[in-house]
Amino acid sequence: MTEKVSKHTQQDNIYTNRELSWLQFNARVLQEANDKKIPLIERLRFLGIFSNNLDEFFKIRYATIKRIVDAGKMGKSFLGGISAQDLLEVITKTVIEQQAHSLNILSDIQKELRKENIFIINETEVTPDQSKFLSDYFIQNVSPAMMTIMLGELEEFPSLRDSAAYLAVTMVMNKDDDTFETKHNYALIEIPRTIDRFVVLPPKGDKQYVIILDDLIRHCLHNIFSIFKYETISAHMIKITRDAELDIDSDLSRSFIEKISKSVKNRSAGDPVRFVYDKSIDAKTLQFLLDKMGVDKTDSIIPGGRYHNRRDYMNFPRLGRPDLQYEPKEPLPIPGLSLQGSLFDKIVKKDYLLHAPYQTFMYVIKFLREAALDPKVKSIKITIYRLAEVSHIASSLINAKKNGKDVTVQIELQARFDEEANIKYAELLQSEDIKLIFGVKGLKVHCKACLVERIENKKKVRYGILSTGNFNESTARFYTDYTLFTANPKICKEINKVFDFFEVNYQVRKYNHLIVSPHYTRKALYQLIDTEIKNKKAGLPSGIKLKLNSLSDYKMIDKLYEASRAGVKIKLIVRGICCLIPGVKGMSENIEAISIVGKLLEHPRLFIFENGGDNKVYISSADLMGRNLDNRVEISCPIYDEDLKKEILENFEIGWRDNVKARVFSIKNDNAYRRNNKPPVRSQFKMYDYYLRKLEVY
Repeated sequence: MTEKVSKHTQQDNIYTNRELSWLQFNARVLQEANDKKIPLIERLRFLGIFSNNLDEFFKIRYATIKRIVDAGKMGKSFLGGISAQDLLEVITKTVIEQQAHSLNILSDIQKELRKENIFIINETEVTPDQSKFLSDYFIQNVSPAMMTIMLGELEEFPSLRDSAAYLAVTMVMNKDDDTFETKHNYALIEIPRTIDRFVVLPPKGDKQYVIILDDLIRHCLHNIFSIFKYETISAHMIKITRDAELDIDSDLSRSFIEKISKSVKNRSAGDPVRFVYDKSIDAKTLQFLLDKMGVDKTDSIIPGGRYHNRRDYMNFPRLGRPDLQYEPKEPLPIPGLSLQGSLFDKIVKKDYLLHAPYQTFMYVIKFLREAALDPKVKSIKITIYRLAEVSHIASSLINAKKNGKDVTVQIELQARFDEEANIKYAELLQSEDIKLIFGVKGLKVHCKACLVERIENKKKVRYGILSTGNFNESTARFYTDYTLFTANPKICKEINKVFDFFEVNYQVRKYNHLIVSPHYTRKALYQLIDTEIKNKKAGLPSGIKLKLNSLSDYKMIDKLYEASRAGVKIKLIVRGICCLIPGVKGMSENIEAISIVGKLLEHPRLFIFENGGDNKVYISSADLMGRNLDNRVEISCPIYDEDLKKEILENFEIGWRDNVKARVFSIKNDNAYRRNNKPPVRSQFKMYDYYLRKLEVY
């Protein structure tokens, strides 16, 4: 018998709150922006990632907490012991501090760029020659795309677009003006999204100049408002973030695509949850805006710098300076698996593992292209969660349909922030008569699976792909993920069962190999943990190693605490949210946990159990969060091939030895870097070297 899972509160120092843990993850991204060893342009991009992450956090997590407050509830059990209202206040305070820190980092980076003869100038620093260039650029490119709203002429304040950046313009009119009744008048300029945020000016010798679009517009304010007589004019940035929850209507006459499409459109009118403004804005202008927009005290009101939407720094121009960016690494081939010839002929003999982006994602595209052309292939089934903007995956599926294959696509229309893109792809695939399945009612389909059925010697042979990441060639360049190619009939038969479940939801299938959410994952992981506890007590080899994006399920954390108390050694690599607190005597003293944030985004989920010396290894689409365990369709797949199992174990150890980009989770929650006297190990760089060596010895 194992110990009963107990309930604890935040005050007991049992868990870290999920939202605060996420903010600590984003602070690790900010640490990358602040790391002087990282190339300068890459540091700017990390600032962009930090800002983009924060936008999504407010749209989803902050908005959820605000909904709890608006409903008059405390939410303590849901939030790990802290009340929703208190949490909103802590979040706002933390974000204000992080934003201030990010502005200091940006200032430092700009100083370093100037040493490299790269100057990011504002409208006050423009020379006469540059002024002519900017005026022409404004007239030709910016003015036609710009929207300017005169607020004094409107009875009702316009609805601001979610996460769009606006310049709030204040004009103090001179005494000769008879256009307006009031001396102070206001306008809003929406920064066009269709134009690059950074405008590169003609160089002067070896000096390069960049101006942000906002400042270009400021430079041309006189052009925009030349019909008015004003004494002074100023423009300050504002941005509003809205609740991004989809409210799906219950109109039975509408198709699911129509319902999701309507919900996505309605999202732009969601309640405001965050208002960010330039802290140098005139107090009178700020109050005018707050009153007109109905921003209240439960919203997060954050004074910021001169520029918002710093997420655009992710696309800062390269400026022909490869020395200020990471050295590109060419993705490697998988030893023994050529992109020439048939993949099926190879996969039928043994399993292969792709570890992107160290190895090329082209194997996935080649697999589907070959399936589309091969006369022996009769059907293709695939799950789609997020596709690339221009997707070779979708093209291959359409190609397969045109070649007479039966193609079934389970497409998740509620993939967060990709709903609109997935709707477009769903409509495209539907127009090609491809069979679409829109998931399971009440569940998101988050697993990444593909199954091809092929006739060989008059027998049906199945080939499967299971992945920890999306079938997306764009993200595969910087997300690390595992993809298994297999013709193991036992595995492929169970992949087919998952697709059967999509079509007949009321039948719960049984699985002997795959671990499938929402029916089995929690129970299966509890049993695997229990086995480690029993082995430890019996004096057999025991241990647990997990690699995750997030660990937030309190019951699962309690189960890991139970294993720790039994003496089971547990190693955790968690990129993002980690609500477990390791290293606490009597609770988690046998648990160590690190986070690796670096050049690439760590995305795989791995479950490794010592199992008395015969390791059980799983790759998975599921994090250890309540939604992945109980409210999504997820697949965890065992790795049976001993060479592949060894590869994953060695990969985990490379990550575990990281003492350059690894941060240590502890009760201090301070993002301390792991430092020791051992030779430096930057795991993402070492991982590439690992696969390079495998090719050399093959």
